Amino acid sequence: MRLCLRRTYAPTLLLAILCETGATQATAQRPSVYYPGPHPQWERRAPAAAGMDPRLVDSAIAFAKANESPEPRDLAQNHQRMWSREPHNEPVGPFKTRGDPTGIVVRNGYIVAEWGDPARIDMTFSVTKSFLSTTVGLAYDRGLIRDLNETVRSYVPTGEFDSAHNAAITWDHLLRQTSDWEGTLWGKPDWADRPPTAQPLEEYRARTRNPPGTVYKYNDVRVNALAYATLQVWRRPLPEVLRENVMDPIGASTTWRWHGYESSWVTLDGLRIQSVSGGGHWGGGMFISALDQARFGLLTLRRGKWKDRQILSDPWVTLALTPTPVQRSYGFMNWFLNTDRRMLPSAPENSFCHLGAGANIVCVIPDHDLVIVARWIRPNAGAGLVQRVLAAIR
Repeated sequence: MRLCLRRTYAPTLLLAILCETGATQATAQRPSVYYPGPHPQWERRAPAAAGMDPRLVDSAIAFAKANESPEPRDLAQNHQRMWSREPHNEPVGPFKTRGDPTGIVVRNGYIVAEWGDPARIDMTFSVTKSFLSTTVGLAYDRGLIRDLNETVRSYVPTGEFDSAHNAAITWDHLLRQTSDWEGTLWGKPDWADRPPTAQPLEEYRARTRNPPGTVYKYNDVRVNALAYATLQVWRRPLPEVLRENVMDPIGASTTWRWHGYESSWVTLDGLRIQSVSGGGHWGGGMFISALDQARFGLLTLRRGKWKDRQILSDPWVTLALTPTPVQRSYGFMNWFLNTDRRMLPSAPENSFCHLGAGANIVCVIPDHDLVIVARWIRPNAGAGLVQRVLAAIR
């Protein structure tokens, strides 16, 4: 917009108009923040154009490919191998044989590097938990959940939170995996998920429960209890909530699917609805492409904002990134924090990742406007990949 000065006999007014003109010109010259258009629209930039050394970017990609996960690509077979010692370890949800290692590097919103087949749909295991906690965030932002420190029992009338122990569990406890929820859900008892190897199973089953909030324990039965409780709040399928409020607005593809279990169908308001799972333990969870993972990572990098729309509130993102008192490297599921730079020694402490088995990683480095997606990489190689990508930044 072109502004013209009029002759005036008030010097102070003339000065004000000049200052306003200068501010407007400065605003016009400030670069806008780039967001990709709807799938498959996503601009690519050469690494050099994004301030990165192409040779070092290629080296980082070579590192990712050289560190492919050694686990079987048949993920149903791998499930049986990994969890053979668990009681009740039979699959109840779908599995999918995985593809080649793949990944994407996004800087300043642009794709600057990719390898493998980023459009391929694969299981993402516990990265699903980040999508689950997002549906909780949507409910919180809309006032459907009034306070995260309220007990979940007041929202779930079907008995899963009625025991003396479970009645004290809050939304915050479930989000941080500190609830020690007791019970059986979809045929899976809570004690059957990752029982300790050094303690007899019967003794572990009979143990005294930890007060909610005092002990962190990664447990997919309790994650699924959160998914069920969130379904009771929305009274709609969570994949539908996610699609309408997140995935469609950020321009994701239509190829992702969020599965539950054969046993997790419920009747709600006269309709049969599947309560989805929070990961791929026993099958199910989110089946999604690396491209859509990268879009979600970019949304979290931009603190819930997409173009001119605040999809997740900034206060919710702040809560998700707040360390859990008894596990300071964990925020809300599954926002893993770089507390004391232990997870990613080469990255700033405010970096975070959405992590799942496989390994599936979506790492966000706000200080460098950077998102790194890598799939089917050795879990201990994720930090090395991030280090090599950061080294490529000039």
